[in-house]
Amino acid sequence: MNFQLGDIGQVIQLAIAPVFLLAGVSILLILLTNRLGRIIDQMRLLEDRAIKCVDAECVAALSGLHRRSSLINIAIAASTLCGLLVCLVIAMLFLGDATGLPLVHLIAASFIGAMLALTTGFICLMREVSMSYRLMREQQLVAMAMCARRAA
Repeated sequence: MNFQLGDIGQVIQLAIAPVFLLAGVSILLILLTNRLGRIIDQMRLLEDRAIKCVDAECVAALSGLHRRSSLINIAIAASTLCGLLVCLVIAMLFLGDATGLPLVHLIAASFIGAMLALTTGFICLMREVSMSYRLMREQQLVAMAMCARRAA
């Protein structure tokens, strides 16, 4: 292995963009785990309520929360895969430069895989947020209908 200072500097410059991407993916993972935590908290409250009295509204809400948690879990797995692939890209950049191995195709494939995984994570997050809004709106309509019945 024959390291040249200029070569290492160029590799570090190439690795900076994936490092920023990795920081963004880390923030996404924090957001996703926080959303999952909130969903789990809501599920626990509803499960306690369901134990006391089983009603269709509670069962439906639990079902919706379960679907939301499934989407978040997929988003977490996809985002984690993205982070791992970005780490591999960075490692292969240095390995390819240090050893002279032709890793260009493998680096490109790993980066494309990372982008596909990140896209999957964002799509799942978008679907979960949409589902969350729809379920919240349905609950508001039910509450408004109950208030209207009480007032009448």
